[in-house]
Amino acid sequence: MEHGLIAWLIIGCVAGWLASVLVAGGGFGVIIDIVVGIVGAFIGGWLSGALHISLGGGWIGSIITAFIGAVILLFVIRLFRRR
Repeated sequence: MEHGLIAWLIIGCVAGWLASVLVAGGGFGVIIDIVVGIVGAFIGGWLSGALHISLGGGWIGSIITAFIGAVILLFVIRLFRRR
């Protein structure tokens, strides 16, 4: 599904916020949560393609994909912040 810029921001915001709620110490603020969600969408999209997993199309599939990628990204960020 093709999304416009506003849709990507909304998806990124929702996915980043959900990921920051799940990952303890992940909340960096709204702007960084959006960035984490958008970067997470790329990570989740790459992983789902590499693993040949389809989470469905549409908004829900995009949010789930971005959420999974954002959680992975937050875990990696947390690992490096501790060092």
